[in-house]
Amino acid sequence: MTPDDVVAFLGQARASAILRTPHEAAAAPAMEAAVRGGFRAVEFTLTIPGVLDRIADFSKRDGLVVGAGTVLTVEDARAAVEHGARFLVSPVVDEAVIEEAHALGVAVMPGCHTPTEMHRAWRAGAQLQKLFPAPGLGPPYVKACLGPLPFLRIVPTNGVDVSNARAWLDAGAFALGMVAPLFDADEVANGDVDAIEARARALLAAIA
Repeated sequence: MTPDDVVAFLGQARASAILRTPHEAAAAPAMEAAVRGGFRAVEFTLTIPGVLDRIADFSKRDGLVVGAGTVLTVEDARAAVEHGARFLVSPVVDEAVIEEAHALGVAVMPGCHTPTEMHRAWRAGAQLQKLFPAPGLGPPYVKACLGPLPFLRIVPTNGVDVSNARAWLDAGAFALGMVAPLFDADEVANGDVDAIEARARALLAAIA
């Protein structure tokens, strides 16, 4: 799957499931629940203990595209891709990581907050721009940024929930990243997979 294929896949899926947890044993069941709920683009942050094994396991499944989050170094990028990640996400713009993603043949989504940062990421070759954290202005911020910069593919995270997900897309967001509104920390830790699955279905229904 080429980087362009990954971008197209995410654009069709419209949302990715992003898991961050300190509980190694809870990671796979939580993401399984999100997949049962309908998510096909999934992201494991590299802060999860044993995360490379989870990336490897899920990347072998048909119909899923797996990414790695919190990629901060070239070494992080290489390890994630070696274990099957097809896209790399970072909370910041780092040209070295973007360049390495290109060398590895995967899509990359650096974290940006201002129009300047989004444009900088785009000029460096990032196919996607993660809006992080989502600003207090909400969806109108995306619409305002796309006015003069219509070529951006903005993916809001951290601030997207079931009540506003559709509004972000209507404002022009390319796709959405679902973090805490999908993976409640207590539910993940307690293995409440039914609640996670139900929330996944509700989030996807909200953007259908």
